[in-house]
Amino acid sequence: MRILLCNDDGIHAPGITALYDALTGHTPGQGQGQTPLAEVMVVAPLTVQSATGHGITFREPLMIRHVRVNDRMEGIAVDGRPADCVKLALSELWPARFGPGSRPDLVISGMNIGANVGINVLYSGTVAAALEAAFLGVPSIAVSLHIGRSRPEFDIAAQHARTVIERLIALGTGATGPCVSINIPITEGTGDAPAPPLPPLRVCPMNTHGMIDAFTRNTNPMGDVYFWSSGTPLEFHATEPGSDVQSLFERCITITPLTHDLTDHTRLAAMRGVEMAK
Repeated sequence: MRILLCNDDGIHAPGITALYDALTGHTPGQGQGQTPLAEVMVVAPLTVQSATGHGITFREPLMIRHVRVNDRMEGIAVDGRPADCVKLALSELWPARFGPGSRPDLVISGMNIGANVGINVLYSGTVAAALEAAFLGVPSIAVSLHIGRSRPEFDIAAQHARTVIERLIALGTGATGPCVSINIPITEGTGDAPAPPLPPLRVCPMNTHGMIDAFTRNTNPMGDVYFWSSGTPLEFHATEPGSDVQSLFERCITITPLTHDLTDHTRLAAMRGVEMAK
């Protein structure tokens, strides 16, 4: 199996290196520890692109550079957005490495530093990269980690993510495609304690209530008024029982199938009358 790995936190982020290690079977400081799940090619943004949504670049060139992140992971950094990375990788960079007409078996985006549940999937660059792959016909998985106040254990969270990814792959393309969003609950430092067991898994829909927005009003030295966003991304006007938000707060790993088709199919028939109106 061959996997294209992307993210929105940038190629040097700890989440993508931890997920790379988990997918390729490396244990930091110990070398090869597991059987590799796949051959992994990394194409990720050069800089942090959090909350850039599904933006793509048209008016500027997409500069690339080959980067060695550590003694295990190297990849191609793209000076663009997450969706740019997937577009460029599938069109040019992947075929250049693996041969004309070749495509990855799976695109994985993450592991994001911060949860992407509820309406956040519309803002998330992590989810956008996965959905871009789905647009282009490649099954995809977005992986995000809920962050608490303590230092997150990225390596443990990445191992949890690998377990879920393996289970989805075992279920076949109906489970992995076109796009699945996985959120790992807070996984904090354990010191010398044994690694915690896999949290409960819950397949659930996204919460569709809006976030509670908050802004702080300020004035700059020249008297101009500006506002600074001060809300938190996991406070919503309501939380539906059984949704991804509630499940994540209950310390479950959430698994949500997503689609890029925004059509409200239930209303199509009711709206046909407008075609005949005079």
